[in-house]
Amino acid sequence: MRGEYGVGIVGVGHSLPAGVETNEDLCKRLPELTPALILERSGIQRRYKAGEGDTAAGLAVAAARRAIERAGIAPEDIGLIIACTFSADYVFPPVSAKIQQELGATHAQIFDLQANCAGFVTGLTCASDRMRVDPTVKYALVVGVELHTRYVAPDDATTGMCFSDGAGAAVLGQVPAGAGILDSHFFTDGALYEAVRLRGGGHTIELNGQATWQQAVTHLPNTVRRACEKAGVTPGDVDLFLFHQANVSLIYYVVRKLGQPLEKTHTNVEEIGNTGAASVAIVLSEAVAQGKLKPGQTLVLGAVGAGFNFGASVWKWSAP
Repeated sequence: MRGEYGVGIVGVGHSLPAGVETNEDLCKRLPELTPALILERSGIQRRYKAGEGDTAAGLAVAAARRAIERAGIAPEDIGLIIACTFSADYVFPPVSAKIQQELGATHAQIFDLQANCAGFVTGLTCASDRMRVDPTVKYALVVGVELHTRYVAPDDATTGMCFSDGAGAAVLGQVPAGAGILDSHFFTDGALYEAVRLRGGGHTIELNGQATWQQAVTHLPNTVRRACEKAGVTPGDVDLFLFHQANVSLIYYVVRKLGQPLEKTHTNVEEIGNTGAASVAIVLSEAVAQGKLKPGQTLVLGAVGAGFNFGASVWKWSAP
């Protein structure tokens, strides 16, 4: 059965909280910053902040409902739900269980996946592998969701300028053979394991921005190249690259390192900020809504997460 169909993305959606913090708002709270300095360091102009009544589960369910509607299926059709997050409402139980219950996806296996900002890319490959092994899993839902701002120290300029809240979702379904996911590649370098962390016991996020940059520019292009090689394509064959939205200069650097024009990528970090495991899901949903992907085109998704872990997947787009 495995060779008779592919596994592709058939519906996407995203959800952002109502609260917005502009650079001007942030600088009032952190006077050592200026809007110009924030733009120079990150390219970010504003970020989304969850309100007191917002939850990771609530944002995830809203994004999932949009993806399910666009896929044209019912929640009962879903056989697997993977929630990718490192800022869920609880340490346990898993937020995927709450998503399943709120959606009414009564036939779905659930689990949470923690691969930091590479979570959504990792989750898509896990879901597609599961679907290809077991043809009875007709549809899978992969959600990336973060409530980062709950874990940002109010006096920390580095994390304060970057992190944002939101959720994105994708429904995977069976598509014609040769379409959908073509291959993936993953890589881990644990040498700078402590560079980005959230320690237990109510602490806040700690971030070494220079170490993160160095890791990303060193390993993310190579991870993408290896995924392309396994999929039988070259970076030049790719129509659209969508990366983890951490820093606009970093994304442009990686695209150039791959020898590709900047027109082959789409960014939203400027307007949304760094939403962690949700960022690739949100930028994918936005790119689809803006008509940046056509059937038959080649898509690459790539991300880097703390640890440091890297993931990239290559897709032959098939959704209308």
